[in-house]
Amino acid sequence: MAWIYLVLAGICEIGWPVGLKLGWTDQGARPWWIIFAIVAMAASGALLLWAQRTIPMGTAYAVWTGIGAVGAFVVGIIAFGDSTSTMRFVSIALIVAGIVGLKLA
Repeated sequence: MAWIYLVLAGICEIGWPVGLKLGWTDQGARPWWIIFAIVAMAASGALLLWAQRTIPMGTAYAVWTGIGAVGAFVVGIIAFGDSTSTMRFVSIALIVAGIVGLKLA
């Protein structure tokens, strides 16, 4: 169950940078997106707390941030037109390899 909490925490970790990105535009603040970011942060932290009761802290934290980083990378490409350079994909593949390695260790 702890790994399910950790994966859900990582998914919530994707929500807060998206909420912050959409929460401020050239026209000013968009409060609902900022609230979304805050809720995503709180949910992510709570789920990480539950996961760390069983999973070692270093592993949990690395996997949590890795899922968030990879997810934000993918959302950035799909929703915001972020760069799709080869070097970015190689770099994100290294993060994924690290997450898999921690799960297997």
